[in-house]
Amino acid sequence: MDVQAFDYHLPEELIAQTPLVQRTQSRLMTLDKKSGAVGHHTFEDLADYLQAGDLLVMNDTRVIPARLFGVKADTGAKVELLLLKQLGDDRWEALARPGKRIRKGTELLFGVDAAALTAADGQDSAAIRSQAPLTAVVEAEGEMGARTVRFRYEGIFNEVLDQLGEMPLPPYIKEQLPEKERYQTVYARHAGSAAAPTAGLHFTEPFLEVLKNKGVRLAFVTLHVGLGTFRPVSAETIEEHEMHAEYYELPQETADLINETTAAGGRIVAVGTTSTRTLETAARQSQASGGERKDAAAETAGAAGKPHILPSSGWTSIFIYPGVELQLVDAMLTNFHLPKSTLLMLISAMAGRDNVLNAYREAVEEKYRFFSFGDAMFIY
Repeated sequence: MDVQAFDYHLPEELIAQTPLVQRTQSRLMTLDKKSGAVGHHTFEDLADYLQAGDLLVMNDTRVIPARLFGVKADTGAKVELLLLKQLGDDRWEALARPGKRIRKGTELLFGVDAAALTAADGQDSAAIRSQAPLTAVVEAEGEMGARTVRFRYEGIFNEVLDQLGEMPLPPYIKEQLPEKERYQTVYARHAGSAAAPTAGLHFTEPFLEVLKNKGVRLAFVTLHVGLGTFRPVSAETIEEHEMHAEYYELPQETADLINETTAAGGRIVAVGTTSTRTLETAARQSQASGGERKDAAAETAGAAGKPHILPSSGWTSIFIYPGVELQLVDAMLTNFHLPKSTLLMLISAMAGRDNVLNAYREAVEEKYRFFSFGDAMFIY
């Protein structure tokens, strides 16, 4: 399938640059995946589309201050790293800028005065380098600016990162974010992402209580967002694109809630594409482990065809696009995505490409706010 089939026109002024004052003030477009019917609402109207017995599954990853600005130790030239994946032993996969100048063996310094280092020579230069609170050596080079780096520091890495790092907002956001927590969900708790699972940014604790009081149950998975979010589809056809692996966890408690929900005929409602990818990965892992549902009561209740979910964790590179069947997720809350992106392809797998692009055209006409700090869509 041609990647160009997922292109659409988006006026630049519709790209949301800042979050709304109140998280739940955003608009909500609804999309009936069978009929293609579109509705226009406010976010709190989501409560009308969820029902007792639904399970709302959210990604509880937390964004780390993953953008580091530093210098090359030998020249003092400015560099930038975006941390993407923790590899263990203080090694990380990162995106490096400028990539052409950051080669294997390059030493990088963070938290030093670049001007002072450039002006210094000899003993003074060595003293400045020795005072860097964080250093890194490039161990390997990858594609599209990817690098493997090993850090050196004293103390606890996350504390050093909190002092030196910045929140890694997407490149299409030009405004500064004065309140860092607005790029975190209210339920974020497991640090490790280079980007927020933005569909969850609309929720507040009080609104989650409203849903729970209605009989909607909440469950959590973790997927640490990495290079897959930043990497564009460079292939001409979808089938040629390879997703970058990201770490996920689906705990026993969530597996139990999913199985109870499907056995009772309830819906699995994913908050965001990251939760969807995690759930669909777990469904496939469970089937591979023999997790087929066999109880007659569950079949009668409406769980026919859905696997019995087992807890799992590991790396997923699942790529969902039209023609790939969703095995577990019944409905999805999501934001509006970039043209020709894997995220747009994923929601098209759920609702159909034509339905999605028609809805997007209407969203443009109605001046919805797009991307990370934009409005929401509920596909049901």
